[in-house]
Amino acid sequence: MFKLEPRPQASKFWSYGSPLLALVITVLIGVALFIALGKDPVKGLQVFFWEPVKTPYALGELMVKATPLLVIALGLAVCFRSNVWNIGAEGQFVIGAIAAGGVALLADKETGRWIVLAILLAGVAGGMAWAGITALLRDRFNASEILVSLMLVYVADMVLSYLVYGPWKDPGGYNFPQTRTFDAVTQIPRLMSGSRVSAGLLLALAGAALLWVFLFRTRAGFAQQVGGLAPAAARYAGFSSRKALWVALLTSGGAAGLAGALEVAGPIGQLTPYVPAGYGFAAIIVAFVGRLHPVGMVFSAVLMSMFYIGGELAQSRLGLPKSITGVFQGLLLFTLLACDTLIAYRLKFTGRAA
Repeated sequence: MFKLEPRPQASKFWSYGSPLLALVITVLIGVALFIALGKDPVKGLQVFFWEPVKTPYALGELMVKATPLLVIALGLAVCFRSNVWNIGAEGQFVIGAIAAGGVALLADKETGRWIVLAILLAGVAGGMAWAGITALLRDRFNASEILVSLMLVYVADMVLSYLVYGPWKDPGGYNFPQTRTFDAVTQIPRLMSGSRVSAGLLLALAGAALLWVFLFRTRAGFAQQVGGLAPAAARYAGFSSRKALWVALLTSGGAAGLAGALEVAGPIGQLTPYVPAGYGFAAIIVAFVGRLHPVGMVFSAVLMSMFYIGGELAQSRLGLPKSITGVFQGLLLFTLLACDTLIAYRLKFTGRAA
């Protein structure tokens, strides 16, 4: 019989090994799921882990999916390390996309390439403003940032629906709920011909590097984490927990808004009701699988994008439902939470059960 026994100190090995073990368990459960559904498990694993990387074009599509996930996760890492639980990055992503789309719609034949920068800044501002609502309610009224940020996701979705079904609807779009396609001058520059990978990938990687410097090499990053985790100790050291709250939420909202701008001015090219793709929620898993570390989140963003592409391929090639993507994402999160138990506890064999 086994029992959990507290460790004298947290295990460094399992701090890094837990995500790998969680991935292995997720794959094993996935195999069992494919068998239960009457599908070939080899083909199932192939569409999730081989098809997304087997050709240069497939790799490009993988990076297209990974870019918004990484950008949002980087912002969420600042929140979670500060003990601020922003669960509404999806709403900030949508509002950022709306703000960026509004600027993109202003472009005409005389507009120069400078508008790309304006679009990105509008996305950042939109995401920060939406996260600022949560920060204000938490700061002034001690409202739960979990509930407020989550409920604002649905408000953001309604704002998007109102615009694409109403004042921003393309009059020449055959009554489809969408804006007109943005002019070519508004498009985020692509890194190579024949691929949809944009300069947003470079921004995401640069963001990971900047976050590493901020968190681990600056006094402000240290103050940010202490201000969230131990407010009393932060006040004693002269740090402001209130400032930590605002910095965390505005940073996270700005990152989510930037991801929204990169999407609508990149692969999507217009506003539609389908802009909310679940990236804001999936990025929470990316952040925790990556251990809230910039380097770890780069790899976990790629893994999560494989789940997105694999889920799409599983629909077309294996006849599986669209929800299979969410199943794998949920499995990865729950197995990670279970495996994290090994960081503070160890399994001990106690002999036969009585």
